[in-house]
Amino acid sequence: MASNDFSKEERVQFDDVLEGFNDALVASKNINTYGTDGTLMERTNDTIWRPQQYISVGGDRVVGSAVNAKNKVQLSVPATIGYQPNDTFELDALEMRDALQEGRLGMASKDYLASRINQDVLAVATLQSTLVVPISTAAGTYDNVALCETIMNEQGVDQSDRYLMLNTRDYNGMAGNLASRSTMQGKPTNAYEKSYVGEVANFETFKLDSGRRIAAKAATGITMDTRASASNYYVPVATRTASTGEVTNVDNRYQTITVSSTTGIAAGDAFTVANLNAVHHINKTDTGQAKTFRVISVPSSTTLVISPPIVSNQGATDVEEAYKNVNVVSTSATAALTFLNLAASGYNVFWRKPAIELLPGRYAVPTGQGAAVMKASTDNGIEVVMTKKFDTQTFKTLFTFDVRYGVVMTGPEQCGILLFNQA
Repeated sequence: MASNDFSKEERVQFDDVLEGFNDALVASKNINTYGTDGTLMERTNDTIWRPQQYISVGGDRVVGSAVNAKNKVQLSVPATIGYQPNDTFELDALEMRDALQEGRLGMASKDYLASRINQDVLAVATLQSTLVVPISTAAGTYDNVALCETIMNEQGVDQSDRYLMLNTRDYNGMAGNLASRSTMQGKPTNAYEKSYVGEVANFETFKLDSGRRIAAKAATGITMDTRASASNYYVPVATRTASTGEVTNVDNRYQTITVSSTTGIAAGDAFTVANLNAVHHINKTDTGQAKTFRVISVPSSTTLVISPPIVSNQGATDVEEAYKNVNVVSTSATAALTFLNLAASGYNVFWRKPAIELLPGRYAVPTGQGAAVMKASTDNGIEVVMTKKFDTQTFKTLFTFDVRYGVVMTGPEQCGILLFNQA
């Protein structure tokens, strides 16, 4: 047997860890996976540009006349493999006498790494989702989830592969309401016995143990200029040419707007703007509902970086027409921002699966260099690396567990948050 090779018990333990790891990946199993090439990622500093969904607007043909060719623009977003969680522990020659000790620590490492992956997916989902559904009461009825379906349908989000992740308190509130419906068969019993909700309003629902929360906003009296002359509207572009002639891709998920003040505003806040209504992304009809936005960052006392950008077609270009997401009902120099996260609340998130991507990464860990190495991949492509090395001077064995990945939201307008108790 080679020096520091794994014993049979350790190999079995690693298999058990991987099996439990697969079971624990709740959030990351319900997003798309995009495989990357290790050599390419190394040469591009672990960043690759992923395409967004095309949106096309045509017109009517008039026989005898030439059709009007529209300019088409392919938008993309940068995706980076930037998460590298690790768990390391060591056991001395006395502790190694208890094989269960090692097994328990291995399972603890699995729990930590699986939790990190889920938390990182949820961090992207909670902070970058732009569809916002505030509910004034506690969680409890079908209508709450139906509003999430409504906002997606109204804005033209494809009706397939939709998922809703509820924090435990809100999920159990839903289950409690369902359990009280004695006129229904099957589901109320499951809800009562197992706090199980299942599929609701075209969403597959899942319970999270996440403690992620949104803070109450502290801003009042904030306004912005929605007139075309204020240039607070956005024109999407695929690339930008620098003064040096270098052409680079552009991330069109964000926009910097000018507001009267940013006092009390923080990243994560959700808001609407007076007389800016959401439109259906394909047919451009006005939904009659205010468009919701998220604050991504607060760079100065009068500027906000927001998502999605305000594509109102006030510049009247083909690309604005195609990617228009807002109808300006009327303009104002002092259009009021109305904040939606009025009270601190636990996050609930919903999305369409292709709108968030997981990018599994790889480590090129050498074998035969004094440390034993084992690798295996989870169901969604995440490679788990386990290493073991014994130090003859200290009589200690060092164990490491590692994973590497990236998470990117390619479609912020296909993802949302559901907030309760926003009275």
